[in-house]
Amino acid sequence: MLANLSKAFGQLTDPGSRRIFWRALALTLACYILLWFIAFYTLSWVGDGLLAWAERENFSDFWVGVIQVVFAGGAFSAIILVSFLLFPASVAVALSFMLEEICERVEARYYPNLPPARAQPVAETLTDALRLAGITIGLNLLLLPVYLLLLFLPPLNVVVFYLLNGYLLGREYFETAAVRRMTAAQGRQLRKAHRSRVVLAGVVIAILLTVPLLNLFMPIVAMAFILHVFEGLRERQGAAA
Repeated sequence: MLANLSKAFGQLTDPGSRRIFWRALALTLACYILLWFIAFYTLSWVGDGLLAWAERENFSDFWVGVIQVVFAGGAFSAIILVSFLLFPASVAVALSFMLEEICERVEARYYPNLPPARAQPVAETLTDALRLAGITIGLNLLLLPVYLLLLFLPPLNVVVFYLLNGYLLGREYFETAAVRRMTAAQGRQLRKAHRSRVVLAGVVIAILLTVPLLNLFMPIVAMAFILHVFEGLRERQGAAA
């Protein structure tokens, strides 16, 4: 696992991969800005409604000020928390637009003897990314009350977050890499045969996605890492057969 991760970070030294990195970074930041924009205006709308209610109820200026301060603090905390939870989903969307290029650069460097991979239609690639983003966002928002309750039970809250996202990221990234070299059914079968290893790889990705600055490199590193994991398991399966 560590060797695969080392090779994935080493991919950043490849000039072609660095060009992909800058494009992936721009797309990731664009996704983030969109999330912030939606969150800011949604919370502003809620805040205006709350203040209008306070004025209708003839709250004193003191209590209106208290409501403003408390809501502003809560809104800022909510934006930070949602950004943290949804970063994996935004990376998945950015990754979808350059998945094939990343895989080709990794294979050219480490697996030059592989035959050409199956060309995935753009619609299929984008659909896979949107499905991952939707599942990641939906489950994390669904479990948001659980995360909040577990704030008082560290490190259990951290464990739940990383296990959930590790499972999702490991599953989707692995099957995305697998479908280039085998059928979807074969990819699922290989993943299930090595479920614990794939989940562990996903947890590694989820952890790195939440490390400031380091997470900016993850669109390339995550895909390169999971591709090395896939090729290692595929080779092991072939040897066993």
